[in-house]
Amino acid sequence: MNKVELLKKMLNSSRGNMFSLEIPTTKENEKKIQELVSVLETEKRIKLREYVQREYSVYLHGIIKYASE
Repeated sequence: MNKVELLKKMLNSSRGNMFSLEIPTTKENEKKIQELVSVLETEKRIKLREYVQREYSVYLHGIIKYASE
């Protein structure tokens, strides 16, 4: 998964500019997703409100600030 795929998933799971997404992960993917989310935040594309690591998934909730398709 790269940041473009993650952003597309966020866009598909959004209502207006709010998104809520749960991604199934493994331990290796968990770190990668965390890095991608931080990159999207520094690029000011998203504002993350909640990041919850569960046993087999990661839950993301936040606002999409700007995303061109």
